[in-house]
Amino acid sequence: MTELSVQKDQLYMQRALELATLGSGAVSPNPLVGCVIVHDDRIIGEGWHKVYGEAHAEVNAVNSVADKSLLKESTVYVTLEPCSHFGKTPPCADLLIKENVKRVVICNDDPFPLVAGKGIEKLELAGIQITRNVLAEAGREVNKRFFTFVEKKRPYIILKWAQTADGFIARENYDSKWISDEYSRQLVHKWRAEEDAILVGSSTALHDNPTLNVRDWTGRDPVRVVIDRSLKLPGSLNLFNGPQRTICYNLKEEKTKENVHFAKIGEGQFIEEVVKDLCTRKIQSIIVEGGAKTLQAFIDANLWDEARVFYSPIHFQNGIEAPHIKGKQMQEIKLKADTLKIISA
Repeated sequence: MTELSVQKDQLYMQRALELATLGSGAVSPNPLVGCVIVHDDRIIGEGWHKVYGEAHAEVNAVNSVADKSLLKESTVYVTLEPCSHFGKTPPCADLLIKENVKRVVICNDDPFPLVAGKGIEKLELAGIQITRNVLAEAGREVNKRFFTFVEKKRPYIILKWAQTADGFIARENYDSKWISDEYSRQLVHKWRAEEDAILVGSSTALHDNPTLNVRDWTGRDPVRVVIDRSLKLPGSLNLFNGPQRTICYNLKEEKTKENVHFAKIGEGQFIEEVVKDLCTRKIQSIIVEGGAKTLQAFIDANLWDEARVFYSPIHFQNGIEAPHIKGKQMQEIKLKADTLKIISA
């Protein structure tokens, strides 16, 4: 391939990746997928996977093409290997074969066992030209939740907290309002809409009485998860009210009461067992919001992928210390009053 053709492939794949991200918070446990169809250096179709259980990116892209006769001379750019099996929808590989497309450019192979190379094999056997691994690293970043879930058999774990300039996450009485400013808090609600679940420990549940829903943003509410080993939390807490699903991990009993599931976990490696159980429930990603003890337990168990830490200019003088974490700082973002640091494991 010439350098120009490589650059064109990267350009169109970048567009497909941008489209893929539009499905954030709506397609899990499926991956984020975008698709661009190009004929004679002109985009004639675009699509992305919008909602879990509905049409995949390739279907939406093909349906957007006004003149279907052009497909047989077109190149399809897709961020993940087209599926080859019947799930909620028919195989996308079959659709591309039916439309007799000329070439398919793929960002990442699909590690999911029911696909895992079978989609590519189908396309090749049909005589379709295949180019793989275009912007593969960027594709893995877009689908880091999906790849972690399939390859590591656990959710993608995001730790989040706000701390004062002198290193405290809350006052001695557990009060943490308001360390971060209103812009930081709105950003947190955006994050909640993008992840499958949100987890807190019993102290945070008791002292903050959080609702853990999406308020200052538009999107679906995450599944609420609370760790309450001895089942001491009162049922009147916000966590146990309303239509939002809640999972309460404990050492005592397994039962379901209305929209709350009490999941009994062994005492041994408690955090590890919680993470394993979340995976069986197809929870692909989770934000751990606190408190300090719960956050540190995930850090000590080496069960985290990234930490999002807000640094506030205010001082408490004394209080509950912020978690101690070591990792690679990936980003530093200045907000209104706070500084956000993204740390990778």
